[in-house]
Amino acid sequence: MRDAYHEQLDAVNGRLVGMTRKAGEQIQLATRALLGAELDAAEKTVAGDAVINRDRHEVDEQVIEVMATQGPVARDLRVVTAALRITADIERMGDLAVHVAKIARMRYPDHAVPEELRSTFASMGTTAVEMADKAGQVISTRDVQTAAQLAHDDNEMDHLHRSLFLVLLDDDWDRGVEAAVDIALLGRYYERFADHAVEIAGHVRYLVTGELQ
Repeated sequence: MRDAYHEQLDAVNGRLVGMTRKAGEQIQLATRALLGAELDAAEKTVAGDAVINRDRHEVDEQVIEVMATQGPVARDLRVVTAALRITADIERMGDLAVHVAKIARMRYPDHAVPEELRSTFASMGTTAVEMADKAGQVISTRDVQTAAQLAHDDNEMDHLHRSLFLVLLDDDWDRGVEAAVDIALLGRYYERFADHAVEIAGHVRYLVTGELQ
């Protein structure tokens, strides 16, 4: 019975890693839609969100079943409660990728991002994918050092986010209010995506150490 119990926990852990991988794929696809004005990539991102939502529902049900039938305590209780928090963060990451894709879709066949800002959003997309990947590594290995690296990556995302406002607030900005709103929203979506990756790392750190941040 005890072996089966830990197999259930390992299965939950594996599903969480798979969800982070999917979130990374989603933000990568959304970034491609955004930078290339690719309608097909935007539509695939929107459709792909259903997979993450389904996974969250199934993993949450799995966790609740473990709690109801096994009565986990101490570290095992931290494992299952952290899992519930992590699924919520990953689902939100998927939602944010969809928000990016929807702006790309709304502006199609035009580009939502002016040419002078595409390199910044390319960097934000790359950073987001790397952070999703690291979040999966942290869940898999429970390595608190890798978890700490995510905070450094988040600083890079924050720097990129702030750089957008330097452009938007410059007197030379001539793209109009609508474009400015798009850029501000898009920057916020990437910044929040990164924040959720950091939150995942925090949940794992709590799981390992038992200490709240």
